Amino acid sequence: MTRMIMLIHFGKTKQKLTDDSVYSYIVISSADFIDIRLLSEMRITFCCIILAVAIVLNLVILYYVSQVQQRMMQKHKEPVKTGLLQPSSTTIAGITVLVREFEDFENYIPDVIQSFLKQKTEQPILIFADKLPYPPLTLPSRTNVQIVLLKTLLDQPARIFKPEFHVRTEYILLVPDGIQLDNPKQLERLLQELDSQNGRVRMVAAPVLSAASVRCLDLKVNIKEWTIIYSVASSFDECSALTGNVVILLKTKDFFDLPLPLARPLITSIFIQTSVRGWTVRILDDVTFLPSHQPLFTSSHNQWKADNLVKERTVQLFRQFDIKRVIDVDGKEQWYGCRKETSRCFGTVHDDTPDYLYQNRWTPPCCLRALRETTKYVISILESSGVRYWLEGGTLLGAARHKDLIPWDYDVDLGIYLEDIPNCDVLQSLDSGSIVDENGYVWEKAIEGDFYRVQYSESNHLHVDLWPFYSKNGVMTKDTWTGHKQDIEFPEHFLKPLVPMQFAGITAYAPNNHRAFLELKFGAGVIENPQYPNPQKKKLE
Repeated sequence: MTRMIMLIHFGKTKQKLTDDSVYSYIVISSADFIDIRLLSEMRITFCCIILAVAIVLNLVILYYVSQVQQRMMQKHKEPVKTGLLQPSSTTIAGITVLVREFEDFENYIPDVIQSFLKQKTEQPILIFADKLPYPPLTLPSRTNVQIVLLKTLLDQPARIFKPEFHVRTEYILLVPDGIQLDNPKQLERLLQELDSQNGRVRMVAAPVLSAASVRCLDLKVNIKEWTIIYSVASSFDECSALTGNVVILLKTKDFFDLPLPLARPLITSIFIQTSVRGWTVRILDDVTFLPSHQPLFTSSHNQWKADNLVKERTVQLFRQFDIKRVIDVDGKEQWYGCRKETSRCFGTVHDDTPDYLYQNRWTPPCCLRALRETTKYVISILESSGVRYWLEGGTLLGAARHKDLIPWDYDVDLGIYLEDIPNCDVLQSLDSGSIVDENGYVWEKAIEGDFYRVQYSESNHLHVDLWPFYSKNGVMTKDTWTGHKQDIEFPEHFLKPLVPMQFAGITAYAPNNHRAFLELKFGAGVIENPQYPNPQKKKLE
């Protein structure tokens, strides 16, 4: 085997042969050595370039794989395809047609939609429903016509059930079932009128069929007294509420500023919420929408079903709004609070302060009505039995101020002569327990002290308390006391004689000098200076 060994020396060359091996000694110049070193460096630089290219290729591949993974993850996060509209955060000029008031079992929604699309093919139209309509609605295959569900589904993200995320336009047109758009100028006229308004007018409306079918009303919502009152408006073209079939245009922002914008019945709900805010609606007499079909329901059975659903939704609506009493335009009262067969509207009272006072409200009117009924009934029994009684405590104070109950009171107090109890059969029998009389009132001896209580019913415990006093040396006294400020002894001369006094629509008996009697129990000026029962817990503002 021959080997060659190159030895580098500067200036000379040597060569030596040993056995079969060849060893070469080469002497090169310093310039040649530099060329060899440059060649070596060039080889290193080329390797670096190859390595850099490989790294870049790896980074590109890694980025591509990452993008693919992100797309796959995003696909898993997307809602299951159900035909539901996906939310958008972009606001654009224009009007979104919003359909809310229709029935699944019979409607003309496809015809309503077609009438709008005929005038403007790209018109945004949203049908809001609590659940998917059944039978299914036949809708055109357009992205600008969609159903938005309000009832959440477990397999869908929460955002798609938030109605405000689905409207992109500046305005909303509330459209009832069974109407049609004949001319785009109808919308232009509504929009022109709304844009010209400022101040209280936040909505414009157009009647369906004719202006004669719509009534303009004033609506007052008394939150403190749980009551709404309708009355005839002084002006036909501007008011706080409408009745009848109407199309309403308002700003999207205003609509979704309402706490329950899509509650049904829609028109009733909208005007209750807007009247609280002092908004009004202007009704136009030069724009009229025509019905697409007459009648809306083709059978008496379907009409009956629709009417019953409206009643059910109305009851639910007033419960949501905590409305207990509605006074119609004709003065007729409708009640949505407690009744004989239900519990009262508030629970156990602590520190003489009912829970509604902490809500800055007064006694629900249905409770006041039940207290009046119970008081009249008890007084009629006492009078017919020969039991002497008088208005006591806060009840007498209410008679002095209002000839009625104090607006925030939660029970009624009557004083009676202890010696007259045997005259009344029902009171005489109460030592053996409670008695439910033929009218459903519950009479019982109270467990809190030596007095009697008459409850409105077995379910509804609104009550009248009967406080027995007896005369001792000219002073009316008792054997047990509750610790209340007004539960004290007083001179019998206040009861001799008892005098008639107007209270809650009847004539009852009261102490002969009610002012002195009340100031003895509550302090000077109590009639003129109203205050809640326990000012330390809640002050009257």
